[in-house]
Amino acid sequence: MTGKIPEIKYTQLFINNEFVDAVSKKTFPTINPANGKVIVEVAEGDKADVDKAVAAAKQAFNRKSEWRKMDASARGVLLNKLADLIERDIEYLASLESLDNGKAYPVALFDVKASISTLRYYAGWSDKILGDTIPADGNFVSFTRKEPVGVVGQIIPWNYPLVMLSWKWGPALAAGCTIVMKPAEQTPLSALYAAALAKEAGFPPGVINVITGYGPTAGAAVVSHPDIRKVAFTGSTEVGRLIMETAAKSNLKRVSLELGGKSPLVIFDDVDVMEAAKLANFALFTNHGQCCCAASRTFVHAKIYDEFVKCAKQLALKIKVGDPFSPETEQGPQIDEQMFNKVLRLIESGKKEGAVLETGGQREGKVGYFIQPTVFSNVTDNMEIAQEEIFGPVQTILKFETMDEIIDRANNTKYGLAAGVITKDINKALEFAQAVEAGSIWINCYDALTPQTPFGGFKQSGIGREMGADGLEGYVETKTVTIKVPAFN
Repeated sequence: MTGKIPEIKYTQLFINNEFVDAVSKKTFPTINPANGKVIVEVAEGDKADVDKAVAAAKQAFNRKSEWRKMDASARGVLLNKLADLIERDIEYLASLESLDNGKAYPVALFDVKASISTLRYYAGWSDKILGDTIPADGNFVSFTRKEPVGVVGQIIPWNYPLVMLSWKWGPALAAGCTIVMKPAEQTPLSALYAAALAKEAGFPPGVINVITGYGPTAGAAVVSHPDIRKVAFTGSTEVGRLIMETAAKSNLKRVSLELGGKSPLVIFDDVDVMEAAKLANFALFTNHGQCCCAASRTFVHAKIYDEFVKCAKQLALKIKVGDPFSPETEQGPQIDEQMFNKVLRLIESGKKEGAVLETGGQREGKVGYFIQPTVFSNVTDNMEIAQEEIFGPVQTILKFETMDEIIDRANNTKYGLAAGVITKDINKALEFAQAVEAGSIWINCYDALTPQTPFGGFKQSGIGREMGADGLEGYVETKTVTIKVPAFN
């Protein structure tokens, strides 16, 4: 299965249902990570453009606007229309993701399908966001209404551009909010195309706005804007801290954060070793290791450790690295030179600290940001590669012996995004699931994300949840209405 290099159709900012140049007229390059060359120049938005977008979104949220007066079920119809259009253009969008992000075309195609499913899921929620009736004390009838927060700012990362867009657009639009989104500067193209499809689907002007640009300028302007009532961010823990601080200092806007991880995958000695190694390989190397919930600490029971390491090395050597548009490719390049250099630095750190390099550890080829699939054994908890989020194709394999030991070690991290366990013993699995501090626990599977299941982190992996019914909570306010009965005595 392969795609083809797509024609780029949209490079301007999307404000009030129109594509426009940045106020400054500035542009910036988006780079093809497979060869390091410029794909196209994209409009570089900053505070002036964010102000325009917020004004449009605020007008669209006015109580007399088309959007606010629209039936909740009609919002669901629009979301389904958007999903239909993405499905119509699925091959183009997958090719756009492969070009701009570097992921293999089949992986990009899977991502687009997942985005469609998410939008359809939230389309179904649009007219089912319900309040409660409350048996209040006294001669009163009380009930609650769930009302949209208002104008929301959304900042998405580069590793899953369209997936992250759908995770944020879906619940916000189902709830009736209006949006100002800033995509990652590395991958702006699919968000701009999705904005064009939103207009085609019939979303009124101002409901969806997309500002491309850099974090310290456009992103900061979104977070600090006094008319944005909630900001949703997916990215690094370091930036998440800055966003919380800025949100508090501006207008105390709501914040939801989906941040970093150093997720453990624990493999007990009662399993088929090769099958467990295959799952661990998927859990780490998918999307080139550029996944916030990647199983970047693989803990293997001492009794099967040596056999597992051999299997892991064998599987890593089979991964096909190369052109994202080649039908044989499984792993494309890292996103950019900065991340490429970070991963290589951490690989060198692993070597210096005494981990055993089983395979990989080098640049792949001479062009682009490709790194060989890398496996380290004899990794210990104190090593940098076992502590820091690598965000690359580097599997670190650690040894353990007891349940009590592995629970303590799994929890010995500032993160708490996800964890996995592979075992035939359901009692071990449930004990692990109950004791480990993480937002998602996968038993005999990994990265099993669906639109119906909430996703988010404990500790410094974030605040709030996306997906599922929980994903709606950050986009609604609860209003209590109380009526005296009878009105007059």
